[in-house]
Amino acid sequence: MTEKEISTHDAEDDIRNETIKIYVNGKIVPRAEATISVYDSGFMLGDGMWEGMRLYNGKWAFFDEHMDRLFDSCKAISLDIGIDRAGVLKALTQTAEANGMTHDVHCRLMITRGVKSKPFQHPALSKSGPTIVIIMEHSKVAAHLQSKGISLATVPQVRGLPTSQDAKYNSHSKLNCVIACLQAEQAGADEGLMLDPHGFVNTTNACNFFIVRKGEVWTSTGDYCMNGVTRQKVIDLCKTNGIPVFEKNYSLYEAYGADEAFLTGTFGAQTPVSQIDGKKIGEQDGIGPVTARLQGLYRELIAQNTQS
Repeated sequence: MTEKEISTHDAEDDIRNETIKIYVNGKIVPRAEATISVYDSGFMLGDGMWEGMRLYNGKWAFFDEHMDRLFDSCKAISLDIGIDRAGVLKALTQTAEANGMTHDVHCRLMITRGVKSKPFQHPALSKSGPTIVIIMEHSKVAAHLQSKGISLATVPQVRGLPTSQDAKYNSHSKLNCVIACLQAEQAGADEGLMLDPHGFVNTTNACNFFIVRKGEVWTSTGDYCMNGVTRQKVIDLCKTNGIPVFEKNYSLYEAYGADEAFLTGTFGAQTPVSQIDGKKIGEQDGIGPVTARLQGLYRELIAQNTQS
């Protein structure tokens, strides 16, 4: 695998994913038959919300937190899902059962405003009701992400102000993140480190970002980044286990001098960062001690959350 092919969403190859079944608007169909209309508002405009979730031991990790974010986001953009949380859980359960999936499963739940009557922007043209798609794959994090870590490059693309497009929306409109990813790739890095509108370190194009300095865990204020479920769990774990944690403004100067750095996300949990802008982070290769401790605490939390 080359440097440019590494991302925080690298998973071990699993041939079973070639024949998965996908939920599309109440029907579960083979992967090859899972299609939506070219008039769908998500395809045309990126008008929709999504959640990434993990299935362990037959239970969805932090289901309530993911539903809080999903339903809050859909309410904020006046998108009526048409089903309640119990309905979402039922659809997830049906899809998992159809695929015989119980563990090490990653799900992408996608909801758009639905099919439009004409190919134009106005939301009122979406008259058919929402489109709901659930993709589940057998998914284990690739081993090299933990042993090697990933490299970041600071990119010119920033996460904008809430008045432009609030970064807290987990929306289908991800072009700014795609641009950041391309900029990082063109700089020879695995992912892009994005600053906030004031020039402080913020997030990457795909995950939330943390550094460790002298035993303290730092992350951004959260004003301009995705309100990640895993991000909040790590903050909470620090607070309950005596690890000093700060949500604050900090600059690249402080990130470059960090002892450790890592990313958080539903798929990769905590992924170590090996370098930023060509500068090695810390003295160790791979996972630093604080990151490793948080990984262990997070695994324990997942086990507690997904017990039968």
